[in-house]
Amino acid sequence: MWSLLRYFYRHHVLILFILLEVAALFFLFSRNNFQRAVFLNSANHISGNIYARYNSVVNYFRLTSVNKELADENARLRQALYATAGDSIPADSSLIPEILVAGNYDFVAARVINNSVNRQYNYLTLNKGARHGVRPDMGVATVDGVVGVVLNVSDSYSTVISLLNQRWNVPARLSRNSYFGPLSWDGKDYRYALLNDIPFHVELQEGDTIVTSGYSSIFPEGLMLGVIDSFSKEGGDNFYYIRVKLSVDFKALTYVEIIRNKQAGEIETLEKLSGDDAGLD
Repeated sequence: MWSLLRYFYRHHVLILFILLEVAALFFLFSRNNFQRAVFLNSANHISGNIYARYNSVVNYFRLTSVNKELADENARLRQALYATAGDSIPADSSLIPEILVAGNYDFVAARVINNSVNRQYNYLTLNKGARHGVRPDMGVATVDGVVGVVLNVSDSYSTVISLLNQRWNVPARLSRNSYFGPLSWDGKDYRYALLNDIPFHVELQEGDTIVTSGYSSIFPEGLMLGVIDSFSKEGGDNFYYIRVKLSVDFKALTYVEIIRNKQAGEIETLEKLSGDDAGLD
């Protein structure tokens, strides 16, 4: 108590000055409309700036949850689009696959929690697994195009064999003339892959779009893969050497969509039966 009194006594001049200033400002702003308006406007400006900076900080730390909400919404919208589109999609549509059976596909949004691009055999890990309905051999894509296919699944996580993996290729085709061949990675640049088995008589142009062919139960037809960056005729071969610039930036993957074909089991069973009967006379 004595220490507090000594402090006030030692600084009584400064304290008295502050009290008089506060009183003077109070009478000034309370009895004069112009000064009061200026004060309120200045206070609102300062408090507005403080709130704006506070919200910027809060929103920055909410980016992860916001991105997840957007990814979930994209998956729901894509599923609704596929469920209602049916066979009414025009053949030249560049927004969604060209041949769809209504309601054939489900989409599950997932976050990439591990990824590699600089190995010969690259993989991703996603934060969705068996309890979310994920199974091996499901396709994985983004709005930009194909990413890979689910390889292994645990209860809460899954690993994906990336398009940047020399053990896997995607059935692909040229969008404008429907010639098809496998798209595979050569293990060099993560931005490019090779389109194989396109014969010399096919007319090509740089910038031609490459999409999924639909010749598998993993991906719908027409998902984006990339565009032709360059092509050449190698000596002694009947096929082009075609370099494709991939549409997906594999170094910037955050959220993806896992694709489930509801008819995959029926298709695979039928194809297996056809394979078993192939040798019969």
